[in-house]
Amino acid sequence: MPSIIDETVFGEPSRGVGLVFLCGALLIAGQQAYYVILKGATLYYATLFIAAGMVLSGIAESLPKSRRRASGALRLTAIAVLAGFLVIGFVRPELLLV
Repeated sequence: MPSIIDETVFGEPSRGVGLVFLCGALLIAGQQAYYVILKGATLYYATLFIAAGMVLSGIAESLPKSRRRASGALRLTAIAVLAGFLVIGFVRPELLLV
């Protein structure tokens, strides 16, 4: 009997969700680039963590159904990136705000 975590992490990718994640990451990165380059704002590292997590999730969901293990590894990496973002936010929040 497979576990819920096994079914969720190593389940079949859904392409529609992957496209949403990739477009969202592109929008976040574009917004960050606009404010940094054109408006002269300081770089906000939190958006980079979120965009990186969304890109990894988007790539994981965009893989073909035969690549379930690679998709699961990318999902776990995305979770690790976003969990690292939360840990840094609690331990050293000034690193994300500069």
